[in-house]
Amino acid sequence: MSQKRPHILLISNSGQVGWELQRTLAPLGEVVATGRNRGAKLVVDLARPDSLVQAFNEVRPTLVVNAAAYTAVDKAESEPDLAEVVNAVAPGIIGELATRQGAAVIHYSTDYVFDGALDCPYREDDKTNPAGVYGRTKLQGEQALLDSAADALIFRTAWVYGQHGENFLKTMQRLFAERDELRVVDDQVGSPTWSRMIAEATAQIAAQLKMNTARFGEKRGIYHLTAAGQTSWFGFAQAILKNSESDCRLLPIPGTEYPTPAVRPAWSVLDNRKLNDTFGLALPDWCGSLQQCMAEG
Repeated sequence: MSQKRPHILLISNSGQVGWELQRTLAPLGEVVATGRNRGAKLVVDLARPDSLVQAFNEVRPTLVVNAAAYTAVDKAESEPDLAEVVNAVAPGIIGELATRQGAAVIHYSTDYVFDGALDCPYREDDKTNPAGVYGRTKLQGEQALLDSAADALIFRTAWVYGQHGENFLKTMQRLFAERDELRVVDDQVGSPTWSRMIAEATAQIAAQLKMNTARFGEKRGIYHLTAAGQTSWFGFAQAILKNSESDCRLLPIPGTEYPTPAVRPAWSVLDNRKLNDTFGLALPDWCGSLQQCMAEG
């Protein structure tokens, strides 16, 4: 008699990482992906806790992967209540529901929990000090999930891009086709991270832990998960341009010349050693991953 495959509840397959996760998680179990629109097979809106309860009761998951969030960084400054419900409150509810059903949880967070004042890569236990609504609510969500006592892994990542969804890569490619000259911020530094690499690392870790809730509990906590290396937004744009056929001219500018409603961390480089030490995983250099992503696009 064949053993029943684990059920994986993937909360949102419409974002950059969620879209990739649907494929990478498939070998590990029966993936049930949710959407926010009524046309989706299973509707989950993190602003509606009742939809989470319904999804848990219907799927009875072994593993819950929350790839949904309020990620409109600037808009969050004018919609703090909605950002709080989605980013801060919902993860705690997910944790409580998972604990009741004996499921493990994987959740994603952000470099925005830090203020960017350091000049060396941020470790997981460095002091957090978010400068805006997005970072503050994501930090609250981390704590709410950990407070729920769920067997949860939280992966902080940064500067996510890919061939699906809205991101810096897609924006640059569009602007390169529209403009002869482009000004890009050169004094904010981070590690561009391909969404597929995040999804693949997630699946590898879940496989290592054999989809076993108790094993997730043994490794419970926060981990940094980004590509190796670092660059500025200007350097990121240069690399995209180099791998394209555009003749657009790039000009470096300070962040003060490109004001936004939300403050961006000047330094967003995360230290991934804990991830490597715990799971033996390290994402490749950002530049090579970008080349691969663009070649496949």
